[in-house]
Amino acid sequence: MQKFKLELLFRIIGIGSASGLFFNGSSLFIISDNSHFLYEYDSNTQKVDKIPLVAAEYTGPMENVPKPDKPDYEAIAAKDGHLYLFGSGSTENRNIIGHINSKTKEVYPHIDATDLYMVMQSFGEIAADDFNIEAAVNDGSVWYLLQRGNGKNGQNGIFTLDGDIADTNFQILYNAIDLPEIDGAKAGFTDAVKVGDILYFIAAAEKSSSTYHDGEVTGTLIGSLDLETMKVKQTQVIGKNKFEGITLYKDNGSTLEFLLCEDKDNDEATSDIYKLTIEK
Repeated sequence: MQKFKLELLFRIIGIGSASGLFFNGSSLFIISDNSHFLYEYDSNTQKVDKIPLVAAEYTGPMENVPKPDKPDYEAIAAKDGHLYLFGSGSTENRNIIGHINSKTKEVYPHIDATDLYMVMQSFGEIAADDFNIEAAVNDGSVWYLLQRGNGKNGQNGIFTLDGDIADTNFQILYNAIDLPEIDGAKAGFTDAVKVGDILYFIAAAEKSSSTYHDGEVTGTLIGSLDLETMKVKQTQVIGKNKFEGITLYKDNGSTLEFLLCEDKDNDEATSDIYKLTIEK
């Protein structure tokens, strides 16, 4: 994974703090960690649709939600035509999973992940202050949730959950994953996507020991991991940006193209979408 090409593909006005992506045909679904919308960007028409994720009687801000109140959607995964948006679990009000039909745009009641996240913390021996889910990948009845090690103990890991997400009833496995440093700061998972039997992940490094407060970003790496052995195969630093979302764009046989989104940790309502090309 030494050779890669990173290029700005398009800039989307009206979406800020992008934290996760899912590409399907011409539609790019985008979540933001400080918004109550799911965004759908049509790459053909370059139009953005905003799908509200809260009830009509909600009267608070829909975008640029204040940090203590935001749902902190950090991970998006697709299953059987439905999209699931995972709150990070880094505070009590972030223990939710949004659920929407990607075709009809019907929004279902949020799934309460409080008990699930508490069990995961206990099973993985991760303190509540260190718990931070940043990536979700579905593979049938199996879900992979990635813990970002940006807390004081630097615990990166992968939860393997087998079961029904509707009632959050799972058999759980946990594997701690060691990731390298970037310019003296520990890298932590920010998103992942499964291609074949390989999990491709991105991990950002910032000089902070908090799952709540941001720090100076030192870069992002892309890596590959064997899901059978749960061992990291390769990693490669791809720049100084803080990339928080990855989705498969094209599989060209010998190369893979991914779309990446960047979280600039500010209130600017603009999202840059990059295309990353790597060799398999």
